[in-house]
Amino acid sequence: MSDMEPVFKALADRTRRDLLDRLRERNGQTLRELCEDLEMARQSATQHLDVLVRANLVTVVRRGRERLHYLNPAPIHEIEQRWIAGFEQPRLQALNAIKRQAEEYAMAETIPTYVYVTYIHASAEQVWRALTDADLTARYWGNANVSDWQAGSAWEHRRTDGSGQVVVRGTVLETDPPHRLVVTFEDSPDEVREPSTVTYLIEAHQEIVRLTVTHERLPNADMYRGIAQGWPAVLANLKSLLETGAVLPQSPWEMSPAHV
Repeated sequence: MSDMEPVFKALADRTRRDLLDRLRERNGQTLRELCEDLEMARQSATQHLDVLVRANLVTVVRRGRERLHYLNPAPIHEIEQRWIAGFEQPRLQALNAIKRQAEEYAMAETIPTYVYVTYIHASAEQVWRALTDADLTARYWGNANVSDWQAGSAWEHRRTDGSGQVVVRGTVLETDPPHRLVVTFEDSPDEVREPSTVTYLIEAHQEIVRLTVTHERLPNADMYRGIAQGWPAVLANLKSLLETGAVLPQSPWEMSPAHV
């Protein structure tokens, strides 16, 4: 079976596409909320969501007693890279820009949490090191993430062009190697706003590792659009580096004030 076959099978069902559309409109819904929106029995919704989770199109994040469902763009990104990029991408990007403008007002009112899940053939320790080692982050991210990675410490996203310029800075909120890392993102120390927060969750999944990146408290729609383009590129490069020893032939994503 092709690695993409579960994705196409999941997308072939209209009800499951409706569930994905609901999550695209408002990410992070509970099972009860999804059932209300679609007037669907809980058992039926659960079965469809299980198919979407197995296809990696939906990821579940636990918050206390609640299970929140998030649309995971990783498989769609893989489809885009495999069958669209290099062929129709310029024209589709122009059409998508028009669509984004039409959606801007609705997006500005409620900025969703961004969740991305990827599976990596590596150990949890290797993934942790790839997230926290300055030299490794410089290879797949383009700039170096520098810190001692202790709770309460500062961290910096520094250029590697010799200037040492700090593009983004933040604070390490939680650290539990090699399983969980929580940091804030701050593009300017003078900015009067609550910084966004990123959580890296590393979990064993059979013989591989499941990495979940959750980006919360996004201040505006521009940042959401920026990180929604950036995280897939960064994590695809991380995955490629750990699995093959080389990064992908594409420009790495650089975090900048436009993104944060």
